[in-house]
Amino acid sequence: MSNLFELQMSKTLSSSLRYGLVCSLLSVLFLLGGCQSFLTSQSALPTPAAKPLPIAVASHEFSFDPVREDVVGTLRVITVNEEDTLSDIARRFNLGYEEIVNANPDVDPWLPGTGTEIVIPTQFVLPDAPRKGIVINLAAMRLFYFPKAAPGEPQKVITHPLGIGRVEWKTPEGATKIASKKENPTWIPTPSIRKEHAKNGDPLPAVVPPGPDNPMGSHVLKLAWPNYAIHGTDKPPSIGLRGSHGCLRMYPEDIARIYGKVPVGTPVRVVNQPRLLGWRGRALYLQAYPILEDDKRNHDKLLKKSLRAARSTPKEKRNAPPQVRINQALFNEVIRNPRAIAIPVTQPHMTLQTYLDRTARAQNTLPLNATWNGDMSGQLTATEVLEMAEQEP
Repeated sequence: MSNLFELQMSKTLSSSLRYGLVCSLLSVLFLLGGCQSFLTSQSALPTPAAKPLPIAVASHEFSFDPVREDVVGTLRVITVNEEDTLSDIARRFNLGYEEIVNANPDVDPWLPGTGTEIVIPTQFVLPDAPRKGIVINLAAMRLFYFPKAAPGEPQKVITHPLGIGRVEWKTPEGATKIASKKENPTWIPTPSIRKEHAKNGDPLPAVVPPGPDNPMGSHVLKLAWPNYAIHGTDKPPSIGLRGSHGCLRMYPEDIARIYGKVPVGTPVRVVNQPRLLGWRGRALYLQAYPILEDDKRNHDKLLKKSLRAARSTPKEKRNAPPQVRINQALFNEVIRNPRAIAIPVTQPHMTLQTYLDRTARAQNTLPLNATWNGDMSGQLTATEVLEMAEQEP
């Protein structure tokens, strides 16, 4: 009897164990299936879309506090679109050719490569000159117009890139004024210009009438210096180059805008300042341009003088904390590599590359309120730019 009972119990336990094992396996399979379903559903969730880059704001007009600020604008970085050249990008962002090439020394100007990052140097240290009327910095190849501010209104500055005189036809420095204005001008080449062109096998007519082929463009601001003027051009890619017979060229869209703002009698001062120092907030900025090839001054000595002046101005007393120090390594780097980029040289442990890495990225599209409408019909090809005859005054 006991043997029979033990056998029955053994069968019952075996059955229970088998039942338990089956239930356990089913539970594990159910859980695994549930986990797999959960993981699958999680991986199927959509990846959050990246936020679009902001559209840049036009960089030709700024308000600033003349008591506290010497720097205007914002540095940006964009990426190259298909078929862009640096000349195209320069006009889009109201820069000259040399400005954008200097800011991007390792980039091929004509084949920059789709997706390449490009520094847009639209932050400017204002020239060391009275901030009234027009100030032209030849080293920067840039014009700054300070319209007279009404009482209670902030000071404004309008800035545009320029083309300047060739070495043998250099633009003079000094003080002058706007003597007259003319829309749709006629160009009468001077005898010396006609002689040069004739010698090169490219004779000029005695008179070039108004129109799209007029080298003076659609508007001219004549200076009190005889035979010198600020005017438009029929070759927009020449802006930011030394290519004229001494006059100052502007993009067609820029001269048309500024023409109506600048009255006859406006003072004009032409300076040549390749190394600029100025305050913005608590930071001292240094902006360095390549020294023009015919400028033989001692620029190290001039820079020391400028630095002493910047350190003793009321702006430093108002803006900077006591004992503000120059980041000498960064200061020297900017001087050794003049890239037309305004850099805060009072930030410790900063390098040029880390500053650029922190710079805001923006869309490579026409900025908001840009002077240009994006019409490429006047843009020349790379070959045409390199081979174009220098026919402007």
